[in-house]
Amino acid sequence: MDTREMARHFAESMIGHRNSLAGKAEDAVKVQYALHQTASGLTDRHEDQNKAAKTVLEHWKGDNSEGFEKRSNRLGRQLRVTADAARDAEKVVAGVTSALTTGHAQARRAVEEYLDQASKLLDTGKGVGTQAALLKAVAQAADLEPKYTKETRATVRHVRAEMEEAARKLRGLVQEVEHDGIADGRPERSRAERGRTKPSRARDRGRSRTIISAARRELGTRETPPGSNRNPYGPTAAWCSSFATAMWRKAGVDIPVLPFTGDVFRWGQRHGKAYTSLSAARPGDVLLFGSGPGSPATSTHIGIVEKVSGGTVTLIEGNSGDSVRRNTHKLSSATFYGGVHP
Repeated sequence: MDTREMARHFAESMIGHRNSLAGKAEDAVKVQYALHQTASGLTDRHEDQNKAAKTVLEHWKGDNSEGFEKRSNRLGRQLRVTADAARDAEKVVAGVTSALTTGHAQARRAVEEYLDQASKLLDTGKGVGTQAALLKAVAQAADLEPKYTKETRATVRHVRAEMEEAARKLRGLVQEVEHDGIADGRPERSRAERGRTKPSRARDRGRSRTIISAARRELGTRETPPGSNRNPYGPTAAWCSSFATAMWRKAGVDIPVLPFTGDVFRWGQRHGKAYTSLSAARPGDVLLFGSGPGSPATSTHIGIVEKVSGGTVTLIEGNSGDSVRRNTHKLSSATFYGGVHP
């Protein structure tokens, strides 16, 4: 009787867990490498495109040169955003690769440890030479199996959770590439107008991009357990405002995490950034739901502006159905009492 083979029979489930993690780890490494190559290629292309466009514009002054410059700048932005997204995706997948590799090592250790112990028990029973001793050893090996299978199953669950979180982040990066709210709905300006842009306005746009990118990466994040108000952004309480201010802080805005939406508007008033005319809304801002900042009954919700298009506004909102969601609303004073620039 091959006692090692009998032990393997009891270990079928945990061996399956180990093997599944090994295959996924190999796939993750391949994806990570492909994303690295993509990001590097797009970065190189962006640099080449930028140099070529500058060379052309140095020697071309005419009616169509400004249109060419606009299109070239637009292409450059698209290449940069896509390259940045690929680089961020590479980091996300690298985290998955690490989790899979670690999980596989843990599952492999559990399998080997079980096989060693079970084989020793079976060898001992076999050595006694009686049927009773052998049956006792088989029962002991079977009783030992659930502990190790539970361990490998928990490892698989942990890795699966890491993969689901990575998938959520990757979906956010796809949205970032496909739905660039900073540029959407904004007409191109003339060269003279661009020349009059103040450095602070350029910094504001950069800050807005950072806010929106950070918020997009959180899309799908849920409070756990549902209905508990437990969230990763602030205290265990209604957390739409904690989410919004946490995203601002990631972009360098000097604002505390504020759990009450009305406090965000008051912060804006103190710093000269609050407004009640909704025509001032722009990407990266927050808009306040309700009728005023006085209390939770009048200041009910908050969202980060991702895009303003005509009479509608797209917001990324924390604590929307217990999660971070993208919602579109009519840009109306019946819904919002004001907004705040970051």
